[in-house]
Amino acid sequence: MICISVTPTSRTLAPADLLNASRKCDLIELCLDHFIAEPNVGELIKMVDTPMLVSCRREQDGGKWKGNETQRMQLLREAIVAGPAYVELDLEMAEKIPRFGQTKRVIAYTNLNRPLSKIDEIFAQCCKAKADVVKFTWLTEDLDGAWPLLAAVTQPREVPIVGIGFGRSGLTFSLLGRKYGSPWIYAALERGMEAFAKQSTVWQLQEDYRCGEINSKTRFVGIIGYGDSENIAARVINAAFSSMEKPIRCLPLLPGDLSKFPKMLEKMKINGLIVDPAYEGDLTSLAASRDELATASDRIDVLKEVAGGGWKGICTTFEAVDKAGAVVTGSTEWASRGSVTVIGNSARARGAAIFFSQKGAAVSLAGPSDNTAATMARAVGVRHVGWNAVHDLRTDILILADFGLPCGVAKGQVNPSMIRERMTVVDLTVGLRGSPFAEEAHARGARYLDPTSVFAIQLNLQFRELTGRDLPEDAFAKGLAE
Repeated sequence: MICISVTPTSRTLAPADLLNASRKCDLIELCLDHFIAEPNVGELIKMVDTPMLVSCRREQDGGKWKGNETQRMQLLREAIVAGPAYVELDLEMAEKIPRFGQTKRVIAYTNLNRPLSKIDEIFAQCCKAKADVVKFTWLTEDLDGAWPLLAAVTQPREVPIVGIGFGRSGLTFSLLGRKYGSPWIYAALERGMEAFAKQSTVWQLQEDYRCGEINSKTRFVGIIGYGDSENIAARVINAAFSSMEKPIRCLPLLPGDLSKFPKMLEKMKINGLIVDPAYEGDLTSLAASRDELATASDRIDVLKEVAGGGWKGICTTFEAVDKAGAVVTGSTEWASRGSVTVIGNSARARGAAIFFSQKGAAVSLAGPSDNTAATMARAVGVRHVGWNAVHDLRTDILILADFGLPCGVAKGQVNPSMIRERMTVVDLTVGLRGSPFAEEAHARGARYLDPTSVFAIQLNLQFRELTGRDLPEDAFAKGLAE
């Protein structure tokens, strides 16, 4: 069940928000703390047939209420008299407001500073306050933060638990809550209407992650990353599994302490991970074994559990670059011809230097940090070029290898004047956003390897590594259309 949090500030516009939300959810949370002027809750409840949960949260609990506690208590009492399906009461307030009518009580505990360790103790206090549902809210910036909240939801209890994770792993918690039987999960109606920062939208939950298809039998493939490319990857892969009629869906993951991560994956029964191209973390410690390029480059973008235990790390990035480059240049031998200059200081730059060197190209490596680039060049056996001299190089293939590498003429930036006619430019500086290097390459008559094409090819390679099959032909079209 999805609960959409509606946060109107205007009494005039609130009915429209409620009507729009009612078409997309099973339960509406009407957040009274966002109203500028006191609303008539009784009238608003009658606007739609969808059951309603009324809340009025203090700023310390992530809400917008600026009045005093006496006023807030009076507003909640009046709301209960209006007869909503649920009312949310924080633990302090619950002791002062008795049960009334048919309205069920959601007793909430919030801590926005750190995850809670004594869940059972707080749960008992909420039950004592006559809770019909217990709600926990805290920070979930990574999986470590979400884990105690998930543990609370998954244990069988006499009173059900719902939760909200503030932060980047809130979506992860919501999807796992769906699998493990949380009474409902929270969502915003659309961007700009969130009840709290980074709240997932109902569209994201339903279309990107297909939460309506997730149940106790669903298995997950983890996607490590955060941002647009991760959402698109999830949408495409979920469309693929749906087309194949497999009860497998994508789960976004942001690891915290990597020493704890394998145990968490085991408990979630996850045996395959796809790493988003934009993810900059080092996952090599997770892999008991690696393929040749992953070993050479220290770059892993697929992790899969192998027979007998342990995880194998695989690098598909440069195979994807090779295939995309063959399309742009019209030659399968493009990577082995002429000279190649790799720009960057990251593991991605190291991997690119190794890959093109193995292909037989004459490779030079440069980066904003000369010391780092020189050390890397020696380690992989290619030529190092100082940063001050790199813009005078004549090269056939230019690899912009670091995510976020700046384009410009200032110190530490890549001067676009080094892009020349008929050069092949491989741009790994962005995810799926536009790149200033694309504009420069087109303007200067160079061939440009679009990150979008590399992303699409790589996603297919990653899917093949985990499933042994290519993405269904309609997966991209269907996933992106939806």
